[in-house]
Amino acid sequence: MSLWGRWRTAWRRTRLGTRLSLALGALSLVVFAVVGTVMVTSMEEYLAGKLDEQMKKSQVEQTAAWRDKGAPQPPWSWQSVLFDMRDGKPQPVSATNGTSQQDIDKLAKVAQEVHGQDEDVYKTLNLHGKQGSYRVRACTITNTQVLVSAAPRDDLDNTVNWFITVCVAMFLVALLVLVVTGRLVLRRGLRPLAQMAGTAHDIRSHDLTDSAQLPVRATGDGGGGVEVEELRSAFNLMLEHIDSSLAARTAAEQRLRRFVADASHELRTPLTSIRGYADLFKYAAANEPAERDRHLARIREEAGRMTLLLDDLLLLARLDAAEVEEPLRPEDIDLVALANAAADAFRAARPSHPLTVVLAQDHLALRADPMRLRQVLDNLLTNAATHTPPGTEVELAVWVADGHALVRITDNGPGIAAADQERVFDRFYRVDDSRSRDKGGSGLGLAVVRSLVTAHGGTVELTSEPGRTSFLLRFPLS
Repeated sequence: MSLWGRWRTAWRRTRLGTRLSLALGALSLVVFAVVGTVMVTSMEEYLAGKLDEQMKKSQVEQTAAWRDKGAPQPPWSWQSVLFDMRDGKPQPVSATNGTSQQDIDKLAKVAQEVHGQDEDVYKTLNLHGKQGSYRVRACTITNTQVLVSAAPRDDLDNTVNWFITVCVAMFLVALLVLVVTGRLVLRRGLRPLAQMAGTAHDIRSHDLTDSAQLPVRATGDGGGGVEVEELRSAFNLMLEHIDSSLAARTAAEQRLRRFVADASHELRTPLTSIRGYADLFKYAAANEPAERDRHLARIREEAGRMTLLLDDLLLLARLDAAEVEEPLRPEDIDLVALANAAADAFRAARPSHPLTVVLAQDHLALRADPMRLRQVLDNLLTNAATHTPPGTEVELAVWVADGHALVRITDNGPGIAAADQERVFDRFYRVDDSRSRDKGGSGLGLAVVRSLVTAHGGTVELTSEPGRTSFLLRFPLS
């Protein structure tokens, strides 16, 4: 891997707070460099301007002295040369002490530039034998004379260098303080993110195989700002969604396990009976021919019970898969006529239970599957007769209220215990587990009722107390 690749890998592995701090430091460094450059440039231009003003003032003061005395000494360590421009070429007339011929030649070029111009000329030159640069000013004294002065820039350059040193030192200290302080502030601001990461690791440490809920949530003291608070809220909403999904999955798995166990138990009983009666039929065929028909009838009876059980299981499975399969065949029916037919069948099959039919009207149109709705009424009527003693009165009522068709089946039996009322619609649930299956059924009747009523867009309600049990069905008329 190349150096650039290794650097990128290391940068990606660096913590977010450190990366932000370094990025902030780099940005600050660029800003400091720009500000420092502007400040140093402005300072240098300001000092150069002051030096130019001093040179101009000095030359103005020296003009008369040059005319009278010939070669006055300029202030400090400055140098001056007076040039005669009569022939168009600068000829040195006089110069300050210590000015070499090479320096005079360089200053003569500046005098040549200013000759014939109205404005003065400023230059920065390195003179022979001198250390550092010099600021040169050339001005016209008379039509034939040009005065050129050179002032050293040592003080100006030293001042600028000192200013650069101070700025660099101050910017470095400011950069260090900014990076360190920014790292601390970012660490505190990013602490909620670390807490959320800890929450995620805490969730990972829990076994969610059979758990119905997540035991942890992301908490915080509100630090990190609005964005972090929004992230924390979104994180907790996600955990709540996962929690509800896990709870639904766990409940579904538990129902499936219970359903498989109950279905296996219910199917085992008729299969065991069929196998036993088959053995008896084989024995009777060889030894007691008169018993064959009785054993064969019991085999048919057990096979019929198993067929009904499988039909109910298949119906419930189709109702559960209603999104991909249409389990109903709705059509326009007369609910009153359907209730009368169910009542007639009940009276013929259960003469020991007197049935009263209460109809609020002679005709009630409803959009429903007549076969499945008849199955609902038959199951509820059969359930009332099965779990009540002979002579118990049963009532079937049909009426309309609030845009719904209502059907109520009531019996005057012993009622259902409060602890069992919440589970009577569960599959394979029996109020009395000790009841024989010949009397108590498979425990799928009320589960089929609720699933069929829900598939029709309706609801079923149970109210029960000692001496009265009522099932109220509500179907929308629209």
